[in-house]
Amino acid sequence: MPTKSLERLILEFNKLPGVGQKSATRYAFHILNQSEEDVKNFAEALLAVKEKVKKCQICGNYCESDTCNICSDNARNHNIICVVEESKDIMILEKTTKYRGVYHVLNGRLDPLNGITPNELNIKSLIERIGKDDIEEIILATNPNIEGETTAMYLAKLMKNFGIKITKLASGIPMGGNLEFSDTATISRALDDRIEIEI
Repeated sequence: MPTKSLERLILEFNKLPGVGQKSATRYAFHILNQSEEDVKNFAEALLAVKEKVKKCQICGNYCESDTCNICSDNARNHNIICVVEESKDIMILEKTTKYRGVYHVLNGRLDPLNGITPNELNIKSLIERIGKDDIEEIILATNPNIEGETTAMYLAKLMKNFGIKITKLASGIPMGGNLEFSDTATISRALDDRIEIEI
């Protein structure tokens, strides 16, 4: 029977996505067997993330200043915005080295059954960006599942009167798949072969 402290640590690890009881227990015992210095470094890294990381005022991506590195990079094409569901999707797209535009993070996707409506997503600031900046193209890079496709179609209809090109990633990513689990070559192909959305 684990001690109260160990039980609490297992419980906290168990709250992480994809971490079951067995993995949580393994992680907790790993921490227990680490040196005090390693554990302190781990704890400090957790606290630093909560204290220093915030959202970019322009795109909503995670950063440690008011504007993220991508939005503040003048070498990038600021006339093309790639719309993603989560910040982690940016990391995946950036690995392809194919895309040189900027991003916009929705912080989720439409899911009315779970109470996620347009008001819960970072949509208002996207529309404001399109209205004030000289945007030529919006790439909708939502995940190819029902919620992602619904979100993409909602956004496409919302933006159709702006007179800009609206595209989405090609079908190199399988329906029901997820950007997070797609390989770099597949994502590169999906970016290269993106198709224009007709509304």
